[in-house]
Amino acid sequence: MNKSQTQPSSARRITRRTFVGATAAAAPLAMLAQGQNAHPAPAEKPNFVFLMADDMGYADVSCYGRRDYTTPHIDRLAAEGMKLTHAYANSPVCTASRTAIVTGRYQYRTDVGLYEPLAGSENVGLPEGHPTIASTLKKAGYGTALIGKWHVGDVPQFGPLKYGYDHFWGFGGGNLDYFTHKVGEPNSALGLWDGDIKKDEHGYLTDLIAEKTIGLMRDYTKTKTPFLLSVHFNAPHWPWEGPEDEALAQMGGLSSYQAGNLATYGAMVKRMDLNIGKILTEMDRLGISKNTVVVFTSDNGGERFSDTWPFTGKKTELLEGGLRIPAIVRWPAHIRAGSTSTQVCMNMDWMPTFVSMAGGQIDPAFPTDGMDLTAALTKNAPPVSRKVYWRYRANAQRAMRDGDLKWLKINDNQFLFNVVVDPLERANLRFKQPEVFKRMAEEFEQWNGTMLAENRVKASYSFGPAQLADHYNPIGVPRQAAAAAAEAPEE
Repeated sequence: MNKSQTQPSSARRITRRTFVGATAAAAPLAMLAQGQNAHPAPAEKPNFVFLMADDMGYADVSCYGRRDYTTPHIDRLAAEGMKLTHAYANSPVCTASRTAIVTGRYQYRTDVGLYEPLAGSENVGLPEGHPTIASTLKKAGYGTALIGKWHVGDVPQFGPLKYGYDHFWGFGGGNLDYFTHKVGEPNSALGLWDGDIKKDEHGYLTDLIAEKTIGLMRDYTKTKTPFLLSVHFNAPHWPWEGPEDEALAQMGGLSSYQAGNLATYGAMVKRMDLNIGKILTEMDRLGISKNTVVVFTSDNGGERFSDTWPFTGKKTELLEGGLRIPAIVRWPAHIRAGSTSTQVCMNMDWMPTFVSMAGGQIDPAFPTDGMDLTAALTKNAPPVSRKVYWRYRANAQRAMRDGDLKWLKINDNQFLFNVVVDPLERANLRFKQPEVFKRMAEEFEQWNGTMLAENRVKASYSFGPAQLADHYNPIGVPRQAAAAAAEAPEE
């Protein structure tokens, strides 16, 4: 496991004065590099705004099917860009999936990616010097920032500033109270960081994330610096607190298992949508919308109040509902408005895609496991059949998708589904297509042999009968298993 590292002197907090001063000082060097053809001129490079929800189900936005509220600003992105209908998370929980997003590789290649998820007490993070989407774009001339949730290692020793992000404002763990900005109860530790310094600001967390994003957009635009803004909202992750629930938060927070309802969940999503609208409006005002790639997606499948139709399963499960996520991409003049793609894609694909669009290069010592989606997005290229893999320690889950087929194992039960014609995963084709079933099971084991062993990390988060009534304990399952699930730490 990694040990604590010394914070580099280049790490800075997000302040307007230090930002403008640093970028102004770097401008002559940047111009010299351009004159030597080191990189295309900044105006030719697209900006990237990566908007990510937390625990959002496939149908939790109205353009994907949510019925009890609307998300007009996210819907606008779909109307002006492309909606991906076969987008997957790399994992059904936070840390593992976010590791894949940051590295562009299967999370099982690093120790931190084995955590399902980090619980807050582990001294672990990405290996020192491991390339990330931020460090790779930085080499291509980009300014980089992460606003919101990190959860790929403790801050500051394994925080974003260690791995190529110039700026960080947010929190390092799995969740934060939306009003008190504490981890758990009101008397617990403050969870907000501005760079490598603990700092609190009053306000609803979703609003603050958008405000910081808009401020950085203005700064980068003023200095004509192409940028990557990774905007990781906490919403709609628990605690279940809408923008009008500050009094409840001050009374002790809202427990994941003892609170929440569809109305509160909807209020949380709608507030995030409203703030995304503010970000888009500011992009229009700054005149940068045309050459900015905007992605909206989720880190993993939905939790208890999510709509995952037409799939079954939710967070912590390798059923489609735990993995299939909304994904929308807008890049005016490059992506056809109102288009849809059925290309199978994963969270780890965004790094090679962004690097390709920016004219950068992936470090050959750390080849990506992801797919460059540029052709699918900008040329409406026909879907390319691909093989993708998952594993999850709780309930010994394994899965593989090959074309339209998905092999799935949960404990000792194994299945073969056609998830295109049977998205509910009901009709088991195992005995109708035994050769295909056998081949996929064997290919999974071959792939798994190239990854780190999962027993390097013991904990794996899951739901049990004590938390969710629909996870009732079947007859014949030992009570100890149910009790162990009930005692698992919350993520």
